[in-house]
Order: sequence, then C-alpha cells, then structure tokens
Amino acid sequence: MKRAGFTSVWLPVALLLPQLSIIAIFFYWPAGWAVQSSFYLQDPFGFGSTFVGFENYTDLTANSEYTRIAWFTVVFTVLVTFFSLSIALLLAVKADKVIRGAKSYRTLLMWVYAVAPPVAGFMGIMLFHQHTGPMTDFFKALGWDFKILVDYNSTATAFIIVSVWKQIPVNFIFFLSGLQSIPRAVREAAMIDNRSGVRRFWDITFPLLAPTGFFLLIINITYALFDTFGIIDTLVKGEPGNNPMTLVYKVYMDGFRGNDLGGSSAQSVILMVLVLVLTVFQFRLIERRIHYS
Repeated sequence: MKRAGFTSVWLPVALLLPQLSIIAIFFYWPAGWAVQSSFYLQDPFGFGSTFVGFENYTDLTANSEYTRIAWFTVVFTVLVTFFSLSIALLLAVKADKVIRGAKSYRTLLMWVYAVAPPVAGFMGIMLFHQHTGPMTDFFKALGWDFKILVDYNSTATAFIIVSVWKQIPVNFIFFLSGLQSIPRAVREAAMIDNRSGVRRFWDITFPLLAPTGFFLLIINITYALFDTFGIIDTLVKGEPGNNPMTLVYKVYMDGFRGNDLGGSSAQSVILMVLVLVLTVFQFRLIERRIHYS
C-alpha cells in the first residue's frame, strides 16, 4: 500500500500551526500562568505579589472544607458518570429495537443535547422550586421534604439529576451508533446460541460496545468534573453558602469572588494533576482489556 507523503516539511507544519497555536494560547499559556501564580500570594487589587513557595498547597491539605468538597466531587463524578452511561445504554438498547416511529423516538431522546448547561440549570431551578417545582412535589409525595439551596442533600441531588439529564443524549447517540454497527450476522448467531436476551447482551453486545464505552467513560468523567460548572452556577445562583460544590466551582469562587488568586491557582494545578493521573490510569489499565478489532 502506498503511503501519502509531503514533499516539503513546511506544508504539514503550516497545516498543524493553527491547531497548535490554539492549544498554546488557550491551554499551555494559562496552565503555565496558573502554575506560576500558585507559588505567590497575589494582591487582590493587582498591586503586587509575594513569593510563598508551597504555602498555598499546604494550606489546602490542611483545609477541612477543601477535603469535604474534594470528596463530594468524587461522589458527584462517580454518580453522574454511572447514571449517565447506564441510562443512556438502556435507552439505546430499547431504541435499537424500535421499528415503527424509530426516527421520532430517537429524536425525542437526543434533543436535550442542544440545551446549554446554564439553560439546563435554569430548567432545574423550575423543576426543583420549593413551592411550584414538580420534582419537589414528587419527592414530597415520597416523604422527603426537598428544599434546594437549604438542605445539603437536596441540593446535591438536584445537581446530580440535572447533570445526568443533560449528559444522557450524548451517551445515547454514541451507544446507539455502536449498537447499529454490530453486524447482523453476529446478532443472528447469538440468537441461535442463546435464547436469553439478557445473556446475549452481556456476552455479545456489551463486549462489542467496550471501545465506545471506554471513550464515553473518559468523556463523562471530564464532563462531571468541568462541564457541569454552568449547571451548578445557575442552580446555586452564585451564592453557594453551605451548599455542595465541586472543585472547579470552588476554584471560581475563591479566585473571582474571594480574590484569592494564588490559592485558586494552586487548586487548579491540583485538579489538573489529578485529571492527568486519572487519564493515564484509564489508558494504561482499562484500555488493556478493550479490543478494537
């Protein structure tokens, strides 16, 4: 097979230059600035800074509030990722079996994808309103006095529900595409070998969806850690008080509301390192169990 090549080294460099410039300007430069700022105590009015070394990091490790927020972020990320993937997979399996009205059914499940996170948060405010929210009435019928922004667990539950609802359509699209790419011959052979639909799913369908699932696992963890910022900010209305928040939102609150630029920079560096370690762990250990052919 003849491989495509370039006669000059400048052409591939020119093609890569726009993308590399965007990465350098919007990722590497801010990341480098955050690392540098994390070693300084910044004046909130921008009149100067004092080098404090690792003091910003040691203050975080000794801060019980930061530890509590970190644990909530872990629980929040696990729950959002699990429910987003599991519900989307269930809907994709059911949608793959629909024959009549399939396009309408799939469109209804995918339209939420177009909703921006702040809009999803605003819809969450209406759904969980203490007096007129239908979800509040639903939980009250179950015996739970649901009070968003007043009760810690109620607010956390609202975060999770709205975040999962926002992410399900993305996972649904990919899972449905993965199901439709499974050869019909494989499905027919599986039906001959095993009459149980549940066993066929776990023994045949689910392993074939492993590459798609691994990709979505990384996407959903990233979404739960970062892209839920707009939802949380809209739900708490910029005044979290004693309500739960994620690490990303705490970076925003300490940096832009508390004017603690050095401390917020240290938090962003820690979060960046944690995401890097998590990504390496996923690709080194989990991907070894996944086959793409």
